[in-house]
Amino acid sequence: MKARIHVMLKPGVLDTQGKAIGHSLQGLGFGEVGEVRQGKVIEVEIAAADAAQARARLDEMCKKLLANPVTESYAIELVA
Repeated sequence: MKARIHVMLKPGVLDTQGKAIGHSLQGLGFGEVGEVRQGKVIEVEIAAADAAQARARLDEMCKKLLANPVTESYAIELVA
């Protein structure tokens, strides 16, 4: 089973990389660009009996390593 985990900074947390990307895009002539938030996507292949077990194990992985629960939020997407 494959999964995609989307990790983003929580609202209110300063996103310096997103700010730099937005500033650079505007400098390149993309004046219509507003706020930019930068995150990451992690793809994981996992052996699990079913979707519920996969989601539970992926949630544990996020809490222990893949995301910082203080400053980041995450969403787990199971891929067919």
